Amino acid sequence: MRIARFSIDGNVAFGAISAAAGERGPDDLVLDIIKGIPYADFELSGVKVPLSKVRLLPPVLPSKVVAVGRNYAEHAAELGNEVPDLPLTFFKPSTSVTGPGDDIAYPSFSSELHHEAELAVVIGRMCREVPRERAKDVVFGYTCANDITARDVQQREKQWARAKGFDTSCPLGPWVETDLDPADLAIQCTVNGQQRQLGRTSDMIRSVEDLIVHISEAMTLLPGDVILTGTPAGVGPLNVGDEVAVTIEGIGTLTNKVIKRG
Repeated sequence: MRIARFSIDGNVAFGAISAAAGERGPDDLVLDIIKGIPYADFELSGVKVPLSKVRLLPPVLPSKVVAVGRNYAEHAAELGNEVPDLPLTFFKPSTSVTGPGDDIAYPSFSSELHHEAELAVVIGRMCREVPRERAKDVVFGYTCANDITARDVQQREKQWARAKGFDTSCPLGPWVETDLDPADLAIQCTVNGQQRQLGRTSDMIRSVEDLIVHISEAMTLLPGDVILTGTPAGVGPLNVGDEVAVTIEGIGTLTNKVIKRG
């Protein structure tokens, strides 16, 4: 099931995406509004609105985004880094999150902005110290992410808070896919229609389950929290005016445009 968060007529809601009765085209998709929030057992209201009539929002509002660096060997190598012995984790604040179709504001303190296409894991229940055999039980679903990075700031400051945590540096969307095996999915990034990154989640050094176990050893994860699982090789520069798109097999495409920060 695909779960979207959206606004219509000034109201914000979650909805389950499906095709209108007897229709199959992308223009015929509708949202069945969910009663309440979708993380626990939920009911569909039966009230349906066309997907084309709403504005899609970030599919979740996480209390925290826990990101993992250098989880693809070729990406670590392309930046001259070794693969770490343990998952390399860092935070992106909730204020970094932006949605599908929203603008990425080029930060004034950087002159080298990079894209990083990533599979994002959305947590569905409060959990801590999750055993590996139960890791999938705490997952609500998966979405596309772009770990936008001020590469020059990352290299200059070493600590990554500003380089990866600035406003609009974490596009998420377009929705959450709840019925998906993340083990071997194609992941692609294009800039202005030109392919930059192409990899598979099967190339991740640590699996989704491994990352949930490692992260939940240290902190409680809450419903709606997001884990970014790392990026394949091919990261590169973004400029003002560029349109960057992340496509993940079985989920969809997250598209954003880069603008000058006002």
